[in-house]
Parts: sequence; structure tokens; C-alpha cells
Amino acid sequence: MRQDDRVTEARPMPSGAEGQRRSLEHRALAIGLGGLAAFQVALAAGTPWGRASYGGAHPGVLPARLRLASAGAAVIYAGLSAAVLSRRLPVPMRRHVLTGVTTLMGVGVVMNGISPSWPERAIWTPTSAVLTALAWRARKVP
Repeated sequence: MRQDDRVTEARPMPSGAEGQRRSLEHRALAIGLGGLAAFQVALAAGTPWGRASYGGAHPGVLPARLRLASAGAAVIYAGLSAAVLSRRLPVPMRRHVLTGVTTLMGVGVVMNGISPSWPERAIWTPTSAVLTALAWRARKVP
């Protein structure tokens, strides 16, 4: 392939245990991010899960501004999920994306952990922690 007057070659796919590990971690992370996207879509659509989101300040259906924020978050999480699985991203770019996901999910652990909402602490703190660990591990494998 030719890029910016430099000849680059496609990296071979990892094989054996390394390839399986990459596959498992990347797929699990993508599924988790897809689940977050689905939750945000449900909130944006008016599902009454406000107690488990945004600090639990709006039990039931979220107000319009937070539903709009959830729609935006759904797009971001879906895009990150697709980027994690993409074979078209160069390895350095994929690592940057995974570093960003690690940071985002790490912040999520803290924010959900200090939330006044019990359902948010119970559901999203461990979910964010698992996604943080998966993203961190996935970024180490090309």
C-alpha cells in the first residue's frame, strides 16, 4: 500500500494465543460499549431509567436536555465500539482510541462510585471498572 510517498505493509494478524486474546478482549470491550450505547438509546427514547443515570436526579423519564445528551452519548459509545473492532485503523491510532476509552471508563468508575444514586453505583461502577480493565488490556495488544 502507498501512503504519503512511503511504502507501508499491512501488519499480519496475530496468531495463536495472542490473536485469541486480542479477539476476546476487543470483542468483550466492543460488546460492553455497545451495551452502554443501547442503554443511552433507551434513555433518549424515553425509557424511565432516570434513577440509574445522571446521578439519579430525575427518576423516571429524563428531561429533554438529558435525553438529547443520552442520544449524543449513544453515538459516541457506538462509534467507539466500532473503532475497537476496526481492522482499518492503524495500530497507533487504535492504541490512542483505546487509551481514550480507558480514560473515559476510568472517569466513569469515579463518577459512578460517588453518585448519590444507589442503582447507578451498583450497576455502572462495576461495569465501568470492567470496561476500564478490558480497554487497558486491549490497548497493549496490536
